Amino acid sequence: MSPSLDLLGLKSNPSLLKGRRRLKILGFGFGLAFVSVALRLVDMLPPQPAISSAEASDEAEGADHRRPDIVDRNGVLLATDLRLPSVFGDPLLIPDHAAAAKALAKVLSGTTAAELQDRLDKARRFTWIKHQVSPKEEEAVLQLGIPGIGFKEAEHRVYPKGRSASHIVGFVDIDNKGLAGIEYGIDHNMVGSIDPDVPVRLSIDLRVQEIVADELGKAMAQFRPIGGCGIVLDRVTGEVLAMVSMPDYDLNYPNAAGPEQRRNRCSGGSYELGSLFKVVSHAMSLDTGKVTLRSTFDATGKLQIGRFRIGDDHAKNRVMSVPEIFMYSSNIGTARMAFAAGGGPALDSFLRKLGFYDKLPLEIPEVAKPMRPHRWPDITTATVSFGHGISMPPLQYLGAVAGLAGDGTHVPVTLLRRDPGDMPTPERFIQEKTAADLRSIMYLTVAKGTGTRGQVDGYLLGGKTGTADKAILGHKGYDHNKVFASFLAALPIDNPRYLVMVNEDEPKGDKSTYGYKAGAWVAAPAVSNIISRIAPLLGVPPSAPDTILSYQDKFPQTRGIGLKSVEGTKLAAVGAED
Repeated sequence: MSPSLDLLGLKSNPSLLKGRRRLKILGFGFGLAFVSVALRLVDMLPPQPAISSAEASDEAEGADHRRPDIVDRNGVLLATDLRLPSVFGDPLLIPDHAAAAKALAKVLSGTTAAELQDRLDKARRFTWIKHQVSPKEEEAVLQLGIPGIGFKEAEHRVYPKGRSASHIVGFVDIDNKGLAGIEYGIDHNMVGSIDPDVPVRLSIDLRVQEIVADELGKAMAQFRPIGGCGIVLDRVTGEVLAMVSMPDYDLNYPNAAGPEQRRNRCSGGSYELGSLFKVVSHAMSLDTGKVTLRSTFDATGKLQIGRFRIGDDHAKNRVMSVPEIFMYSSNIGTARMAFAAGGGPALDSFLRKLGFYDKLPLEIPEVAKPMRPHRWPDITTATVSFGHGISMPPLQYLGAVAGLAGDGTHVPVTLLRRDPGDMPTPERFIQEKTAADLRSIMYLTVAKGTGTRGQVDGYLLGGKTGTADKAILGHKGYDHNKVFASFLAALPIDNPRYLVMVNEDEPKGDKSTYGYKAGAWVAAPAVSNIISRIAPLLGVPPSAPDTILSYQDKFPQTRGIGLKSVEGTKLAAVGAED
């Protein structure tokens, strides 16, 4: 027996011993209660509720996802991050979900009480109430003083220029991760090494981009196509100075845009280009040496291939020289020329060389794969030579033509600015003489052929028109009431630096075009307007009189017509419907 118990008399007093035990138990209970209250107080101490779920971890990751600015080639800001507050709630700490939801919906635009209550009822410890609130909304929420409601700052992407270059820049999701365009390319190693503190500098010149958008928009309003594309390409550097796809959308509100608005028609759509493709087939034929500018081919009547008959829209019904075949866009002459140069095997080999069987390497994900023939019977050789039976994105076509219409060498197309020390080694596509011959017949097309409506006062241009009947989806054959109309121009044609192209998908003719909806009528004027505005901006001087005279001396049929001589009469349209 313990002496202490003896001294206290507990041995002789069982009731006192029993009371002592009760006091110990009661003290332990009070201690446990105080610990619980203390832990609860600690849990409630932070001004914002703790985010403990996996969902909250994901949100925190998005908040820390910093992105580099995106600028045009001259440093104009196109995309940047702003750190803005967003409202969130911890449902466990909000005493009355219905009352809180009702109060919040009154001060936060774009929300409803029913929607907010549903979020609070379904979430465990975290739910977003509203992203990117304004200072006024932030103050109003603070004034409500609702327990369990807090703010979290996060990086949010903003686009100061709205619609400008929307299909190039792209947009991000709520976690600031790229979903389209260069924004996607930044997150998927498509634009090289990235430093969040160093802007991504695009190749586009926003001034040129806006001019192309303006002129393409005017053409869209007049001829009401379902879509359009306008591109300006620097042939020497491979840089895209402008790429406009319409309809477009505001990058700050991507969810308000439909699929057709988000669709990039310049690189993400594959089209049969019709007579525009004759630039390629003529380059191939001339480069073999089996065809020259002095060669002639019979374009009388129809060209019979098996059960198929090929004709010309405005038949000359005579023997034609190679320059005439090109400038008047003869399907018969082009097909005969392709056969003389080696037929299907020669054309197939040339298209492979140009990269037309592969997807265009580009810094954005919106790139369509070309559709090509897998067999080369004579009818396929003939139709491909004038742009049917093969399709590709307009940008991919223009990039290849840049390697044909200059000095015969090609530099890969890019949407990023290239410094002089970063220029890739040019790849030779065709001989220099072939390129010079090609430029000559492109000049003839604008001076006196189907492209006269693309002329620009003071500048010597070369170009090609194209109007392709659209294939009927899911069926064989073509819909002759729906066309893909185009015009391509090289500036200046004696030593091209820039290529400009406009495409319109299913345009409609009007009184000013006498009902015609061909590239010569609906696309060539838009290109002319673009060049007249951007040439001085880009420092392209007007063509020297001696240069103009040298071309007119080389092609006597162009003497005396001037650089802008076509009148707006129906007579002038004859032979220019392609």
